[in-house]
Amino acid sequence: MTQVAFKRSDKAQMEAEVRQRTLARMCESLELCFNSKFTVLDVSTGDCLLRGAFESGGSVQAQLELCRAVLCNGKAEFIAEEDPVVVLAIPLVDDEPARYVALAPFVIRTSDEATITGAATSLGCKGESANSWAKRQSVWDSRRLMHLAELNASHWSDEFRAWQMQREIYDISSHLSAAYEELNLLYGLTQKLKISDSIEDLGRKSLEWLAEVISAEGFVLELLPFSQTEGEAAAPSHRQSAFLQFGHPCIDRFQLARMIEHLDLAKEKRPLVINTSSRDRDWPLPEIQQAVIVPLTDGDNLFGWLAALNREERAEFGSSEASLLSSVAAILGTHASNLALYRQQAEFLAGVVRALTSAIDAKDPYTCGHSDRVARISVRLADQLGCNRKELETLYLCGLLHDIGKIGIDDQVLRKPGKLTVAEYEHIKVHSEIGYRILKDLKQLDQVLPAVRHHHEAWDGSGYPRGLTGEDIPLYARIVAVADACDAMSSDRPYRKGIPEQKLDEILQEGAGSQWDPKVIDAYFAVRDEIRQIERPEVEESQIPELAIMS
Repeated sequence: MTQVAFKRSDKAQMEAEVRQRTLARMCESLELCFNSKFTVLDVSTGDCLLRGAFESGGSVQAQLELCRAVLCNGKAEFIAEEDPVVVLAIPLVDDEPARYVALAPFVIRTSDEATITGAATSLGCKGESANSWAKRQSVWDSRRLMHLAELNASHWSDEFRAWQMQREIYDISSHLSAAYEELNLLYGLTQKLKISDSIEDLGRKSLEWLAEVISAEGFVLELLPFSQTEGEAAAPSHRQSAFLQFGHPCIDRFQLARMIEHLDLAKEKRPLVINTSSRDRDWPLPEIQQAVIVPLTDGDNLFGWLAALNREERAEFGSSEASLLSSVAAILGTHASNLALYRQQAEFLAGVVRALTSAIDAKDPYTCGHSDRVARISVRLADQLGCNRKELETLYLCGLLHDIGKIGIDDQVLRKPGKLTVAEYEHIKVHSEIGYRILKDLKQLDQVLPAVRHHHEAWDGSGYPRGLTGEDIPLYARIVAVADACDAMSSDRPYRKGIPEQKLDEILQEGAGSQWDPKVIDAYFAVRDEIRQIERPEVEESQIPELAIMS
């Protein structure tokens, strides 16, 4: 399996390199903005990462506590003053283990060179350096200086939050990639076995094939509902037990269980050959003259039993028959184990997807349950449009994940109860691209990506992010767009009530052919009553379709 996530050491090294590059970019920007070199202090360690006008370490150390306060407040401040010189501190990064503050002295009142040099020396510059520094200084207005510093502090705070958000998105994407890669590996093993999804179907085919190569009156296969690992309850390989027969086996599942108990096979879980000459006097099933019994196992897990019964022409079973049945049992056991593991992984991934949608709901409580309702409405629309089962499963995932990019949207904008400003609207529009970036490396979600990225495109080209028109917009995105709009308009918000049903219908009719695909709108009106049942909060849990991970 491909290793997707970085090792912890690799990730720490990568983050350190990013911090160094970001720090260098910050310092370069500050120098251009203020025409002065800054000293950068790591307030966690007291180390000077870059030296500007301050040459002596003592003065910097003396300001350490003040710098920590500046970083804690998150605002630029004058932390020292020796008329006519002040020391300006600007917070840069506050993220353990990196906590940086930039310091630099500035002249804020016209004075002679000697006075400026003396003030700079008092604040920590060495004599020659202070003199050289004083000669090239311009006089700053203190209010303009502080205003410019606050703008820089705010800019770098925003930059750093954006970097943190990108790191969170990367972590989420890495974890999802790793989980899906594991699921893909299990699925690949199952496919390599060239077997069907149903172990019962595979079991029937196995019995038929064994009858062609082994001369026996009958064959039986028992599939247990649970793998029986001693000391613990293991996951089910199938939902119900099954007892399959081929030929004329002359026993039922209760007689098979009696034979296994008599031979004490459940304890050792090993193949056993029984012939007439080897049966003991207490043999409980006189109708069974010969038998080969092998367990279906994977590791310590027991998934069932396979047996060939009564050799034709009263011959005896030998090691070749036992070996052949063991090979078939190994395939069946491996498949049963894979199905159990596959189901667990599928349920885990389904939980991950639902957790992500819950995370979106947590960020925006006003739209709680929106993604789930959009998923279910999308499935109903797609079913009306004639999509097959696999496409319906994909549409359900599209609906659940269509707003995943809102993880990267500022909470204040996302939760704003009133009308958004132009800037806020432009910010929230990027959620479709953020969602695309989160999921784009997951090969198993390739078919989901178009809906995540393009569910805000409009039929007439006025949508975003790409301004696609008509059928250039992916079908899944067109379906999710209508489902998204239906739920958004019909749901209550703190600043408005949900649109009445009649008004909603009018909006959808008017938007057909401009905002939305006319065929999808037609599908909506064909199943409108069912969709309105989905939109009601009292809908029963049993009405929610089961999330199926794409196979």
